[in-house]
Amino acid sequence: MPNIDLDSIVAIDIHTHAEVSTRVLPDEAEAEALEARGKYFRYEVKHPTIAQLAAYYRERKIAFVVFTVDHERGMGIRRISNEEVAESAAEHPDICIPFASIDPARGKMGVREARRLIQDFGVKGFKFHPIIQGFAPNDRDVYPLYEVIAEAGLPAIFHSGQTGIGAGMPGGGGLRLKYGNPLLLDDVAVDFPDMPIISAHPGVPWQEEQLSVALHKPNVYIDLSGWSPKYFEPKLIQYANTLLKHKMLFGSDNPVLMPDRWIADFDKLPIKPEVRPLILKDNAAKLLKLG
Repeated sequence: MPNIDLDSIVAIDIHTHAEVSTRVLPDEAEAEALEARGKYFRYEVKHPTIAQLAAYYRERKIAFVVFTVDHERGMGIRRISNEEVAESAAEHPDICIPFASIDPARGKMGVREARRLIQDFGVKGFKFHPIIQGFAPNDRDVYPLYEVIAEAGLPAIFHSGQTGIGAGMPGGGGLRLKYGNPLLLDDVAVDFPDMPIISAHPGVPWQEEQLSVALHKPNVYIDLSGWSPKYFEPKLIQYANTLLKHKMLFGSDNPVLMPDRWIADFDKLPIKPEVRPLILKDNAAKLLKLG
């Protein structure tokens, strides 16, 4: 179980990826997708283990949420198990918060897995990537999985907006961007008003839809990961400073965007001094019930 001293940390990164398993060998099928990702995000595809992530964040006094993405069906690539993520995170409870990822297409088995991960492994939330997993977030076939999450009072992160995964590959790697429209989360927020919903990343090209849903639905938040803050649209900055200052969350998207760069660019934005700590730490601490 996470045991984070909020007074000793300066921020909470709510969006980091576990990309390396210490239990199974790398999947050869992932090579093409990793090469395309490196070109799109212009970074060296060299990923840390969760233990290495923990050391990195501990040095910076930043707590972090970590998860894998269940992309086996959507991309034909073996996933890192949720159990490994949870157990590895449990070795660093002072700094690390485990989330899980389940492809809704796993159906009743996915529902069973979610219950087991909550009860036996102490995961603190769930990550969905509708584009990679090929589903509309408001598809009612997914609702039994949401019911488990809502019953436990845990948050769910949904990738929103375009994605760099599959970019440049033939047919975009078979991935369909339409599932990333944050307006689809409006139905989920109506039907699960007690489940915190995090719309991950600035929702380009649907930025206004994302802001509208977060403004209208009390249980919808926005994490600002995946984009350097210097590229944030003016309206996003305006809402972060005012109407949505209690619903914006710092996230990096590590390893494709490192928190050092994100925070350095965020420091240059015209964000009010009283709003900065809300976005960097306080909003996430409250949402994750850390204090």
